[in-house]
Amino acid sequence: MPGGLVALLDDIAALARLAAASADDVAAAAGKAGTKTLGVVIDDAAVTPGYVVGLSPARELPIIWKITLGSLRNKLLFILPVALLLSAFAPWALTPILMLGGLYLCFEGAEKILHALQGDHAEEAVTTIEDPAALEARQVSGAIRTDLILSAEIMVITLNELSGSPILTQAGVLALVGAAVTIGVYGVVGLIVKMDDIGLHLARSGGAAAGFGRGLVKAMPLLLQTLSIIGTGAMLWVGGGILIHGLAQFGFAAPEHLIHDAAIAIGHGSGTVQWAVSALGGGLVGLAAGALVVGAMHLKPGGKH
Repeated sequence: MPGGLVALLDDIAALARLAAASADDVAAAAGKAGTKTLGVVIDDAAVTPGYVVGLSPARELPIIWKITLGSLRNKLLFILPVALLLSAFAPWALTPILMLGGLYLCFEGAEKILHALQGDHAEEAVTTIEDPAALEARQVSGAIRTDLILSAEIMVITLNELSGSPILTQAGVLALVGAAVTIGVYGVVGLIVKMDDIGLHLARSGGAAAGFGRGLVKAMPLLLQTLSIIGTGAMLWVGGGILIHGLAQFGFAAPEHLIHDAAIAIGHGSGTVQWAVSALGGGLVGLAAGALVVGAMHLKPGGKH
């Protein structure tokens, strides 16, 4: 009996070590895959604060919470099962899906630039809705729809980094990356949208904190504008990079080689400069691709609407 107990304990210990090793594999793969989604994450964090424009400050955090739940639902209930099915039965489809998502990001980025050049202000149209409940429902719905595209791109980019991994590892990494990205992004978004309230509170408290609070309030418009610019740049950079890599996989590697050679020639051994040149190259390709889609959308009947 003691011998059987010892054997059982040995088996349990072996299973525990196996589980720990699997958890380490999942964590390591999640960390590696997560870095590949950085551009999309930046864009997600930059885009979302715009969805609380025109809404009551008291409703900002509840709205962000609704969007967070919608984002988790998008990633874990809809996208994750579909991604695993694709990985198991149609892995060839991942690159085309990535490229379609990349093209959508390029389109979004190019359209934002076009609207900025035309002086359009979407927030003015939003604030014309007088019913607060209807406005909130519209903003939450719009944010979750946009999140669905960005979430799909994040999950497919992650899955693309896991080729050859066991299906359980893929599921664990997708769930971990999806949950971590969602909590991280919308936690930051919640902090951003409440920064002006925090600044006002500090400004009214008096003392040394008051000056910092006033500075925080004054800095908010600039911060939101900067986030919008960063988000647009991230869309073009990530989208263009995905298109370039996808074309290379389909045998058209000239753009990838050209950007790579330019980065090496200009960087002179500096990794930072080489990365910047590569990102600029990807952004230019993304802008060109997005401009073509925007042009096509605006040329079709009723496209400008």
